[in-house]
Amino acid sequence: MNRLSVEEGISRGTLANWRAEARAKGKLLPEADANVEGWTSRDKLAAVIEAAALNETELGDYCRRRGIFPEQISLWREACAMANDWDRTASARIARETKDDRKRIQQLERELRRKEKALAEAAALLVLRKKVAAIWGPADGEDE
Repeated sequence: MNRLSVEEGISRGTLANWRAEARAKGKLLPEADANVEGWTSRDKLAAVIEAAALNETELGDYCRRRGIFPEQISLWREACAMANDWDRTASARIARETKDDRKRIQQLERELRRKEKALAEAAALLVLRKKVAAIWGPADGEDE
């Protein structure tokens, strides 16, 4: 945009306003110095829509003018097609993760119950040992 501003003698602000107005009307206007990674999702969708009705020759010409490859248009078209399926895919993934989480929670709860039982048993044995020591005295080899 800097080069265009200097070449045409139009301020950057005016060019930016014109670009914003054109984008608001749905025109495909990626940044001039931006590579394809700099394109917005809106620009990519507009490119897919514009290229949808083109034959192979027209598509090649369109891509050369825009500085992109036909393969990129194909990838963007697939991404657009899958965009509406994301919720179904996400729901399935979330359901699978939830099921895995439930299994893990059940496993941890079983392990916790087992350890609590073992701890209670150890505590009961210590209490009994103290009672035995109090009644009959310490066993041979034990400290008093």
